[in-house]
Amino acid sequence: MGQKTNPISNRLGIIRGWDSNWFGKKSDFADTLLEDSKIRKYLGARLSNASVSRIVIERTLKLITITICTSRPGAVIGKGGAAVDLLKEELKKITDKDVQINIFEIKRPEIDASIVASTIARQLEGRMAYRRAVKMAISSAMRSGAEGIKILVSGRLNGAEMARAEMFKEGRTPLHTFRAEIDYATEAALTKVGLIGIKVWICKGEVYGKKDLAPNFTQSKDFGKRENARGGREGRDRRNRRSNR
Repeated sequence: MGQKTNPISNRLGIIRGWDSNWFGKKSDFADTLLEDSKIRKYLGARLSNASVSRIVIERTLKLITITICTSRPGAVIGKGGAAVDLLKEELKKITDKDVQINIFEIKRPEIDASIVASTIARQLEGRMAYRRAVKMAISSAMRSGAEGIKILVSGRLNGAEMARAEMFKEGRTPLHTFRAEIDYATEAALTKVGLIGIKVWICKGEVYGKKDLAPNFTQSKDFGKRENARGGREGRDRRNRRSNR
């Protein structure tokens, strides 16, 4: 099952929270959901150069709070916050409600699947060799503390006549283990020979204990005690048992 489903939706309610947080009546649920989709689509196009990873939308009766997770907050904020104010006014026209924008900086973009996939796609569009782009992404992710990374590239690789898929792996990415925090993203690169699809899985460690699932994008490694299999709780218990003998 872990191989067949989206790793993020597979972990919803277990170790990961939802990107849309609100309650809606049956009569207006579809319209609200469509509005969320329009906001994400608009922000994706508007902030295409700002390395946006995730957009979390929270709603109250008269206010929409949008949290933009990005590795380049300066590109979103603009000079003296002018870009944010302009963005707020544009979103008000789409939603007809008051909008509050929060910006959360991603400290380690090398282990964010969405940013990694987007970076590889832009490099392929710039005619970089796909093997070089993928291997650079893998080495920087492992250096930044990822426990494992897996990248699948598919399409007319190197301009071949027949499309094929090629996978690159390093470390561990346990898709069936629900406590393993797996970040996942897909991206498409439009090259001169056609579209090349990119899928990225990144394992950031394992989550032990209860985790708060209400927008958890600001949670650090100290929240929900995250430890890897070797150096974590289980490994420490084994070492203690050996020393007691």
